[in-house]
Amino acid sequence: MNNHKTKLLPEQQEELLRVLEVRFEKNRQRHKGIEWNKVRAKIMTSPDNIWSLNEMERTEGEPDVTGYDKKTDEYIFCDCSAESPKGRRSLCYDHEALEKRKENKPADSALNRAAEMGIEILNEQQYKEFQKLGKFDSKTSSWIETPSDIRKLGGALFCDFRYDTVFVYHNGAESYYAARGFRGALRV
Repeated sequence: MNNHKTKLLPEQQEELLRVLEVRFEKNRQRHKGIEWNKVRAKIMTSPDNIWSLNEMERTEGEPDVTGYDKKTDEYIFCDCSAESPKGRRSLCYDHEALEKRKENKPADSALNRAAEMGIEILNEQQYKEFQKLGKFDSKTSSWIETPSDIRKLGGALFCDFRYDTVFVYHNGAESYYAARGFRGALRV
């Protein structure tokens, strides 16, 4: 995780919490049975949580609560923007791919950005579960966590949602496209 996070000012924290609460109330189908006051209390236990959620919001991910893990007593936030977050597109998959690319390098990689933000990139199962909450990535695609055996061979996986179906594809890890970003999750 990122060790150079900065704290938000109190007024920035309150504005972020207002935005998150409005989104939470507007999209109750994503988190049935979960109460905002409990989520807010959990968020406030860690400046890192607030900073990471702000980074998700700043990069247009529109984070919202998508679940609760009873075993760990954690609420799960996920990027719920209709399309892959605009502030996280045109990235190759990981640092190795970024270093390997000699010409026309993207600004960064999806895994680097996720680590900097203090969030985790979704895996295939999480992405498929996430798609049950709505229709996301109908015009864009999102990198997902790639199994090491595929990555060792130079590939990386991404998903999108077309024809009422989640599709999983592969590409060279060093590739990047204006319509491909990544979705992240944060446990609070």
